[in-house]
Amino acid sequence: MMKRLAAFMLLLAEIGGAYAGNGDAERLRAWHAGEKVAEEAVAEYGIDRCFASSEIDDALFARMYGKSYKADCTVPRSELRYLRVLHRNLAGETLLGELVCNEAICGDLLDIFRVLYDTSYPIERMVLIDEYDAQDGPSMRANNSSAFNFRFVAGTGVLSSHSRGMAVDINPLYNPYVKTNGGRTVVDPAEAAPYADRTRDFPYKIAEDDPCCREFLRHGFTWGGHWKSLKDYQHFEKRR
Repeated sequence: MMKRLAAFMLLLAEIGGAYAGNGDAERLRAWHAGEKVAEEAVAEYGIDRCFASSEIDDALFARMYGKSYKADCTVPRSELRYLRVLHRNLAGETLLGELVCNEAICGDLLDIFRVLYDTSYPIERMVLIDEYDAQDGPSMRANNSSAFNFRFVAGTGVLSSHSRGMAVDINPLYNPYVKTNGGRTVVDPAEAAPYADRTRDFPYKIAEDDPCCREFLRHGFTWGGHWKSLKDYQHFEKRR
């Protein structure tokens, strides 16, 4: 009798756990990347669970294929990971962000974005670049932070670090690519020209002594702001 009662109680616990798990999944699915999340919802769900990674499932792959994951992409899908993290905007509001990166830096990025969230470091927007048809220009103009995108370095036949999911661009509108050649300065995106002058102070600016740069460097990334021949202030990459 006692054995049957114990078995029955165990069954009830398993059923209850399953329903709770389903509720958690439904709650998480109700949050959309790029949108604000209430602090109460974060507290109820558990902040640690808001910084998570997963493999690229079929639904996500369909969203990426032909955009960030081109037909000739040489990076196996199995090497990539999908990250969901929290970040704060300039007003201090919490938003849900998403990134695709290489498995090799997945743990680094989860750690970095958790520190940036805890320190209220502002990141304006973080959705997959596929929302912009994997086009850098529109994504940068929207100040969208992103990672994986199978593409070549502008003006070359060389694959970028983003192609392997080993690079991240943060707040790109305010931290542009800047190159001077023959007295002519190129700023990308062009709309970011006012932010090429790094002696100025402005929101979302990445500087060597700020938490964003410090955390990426601490995790073994290099910063495009340290490059000599050009500057790419939004860009952090890690080599394997």
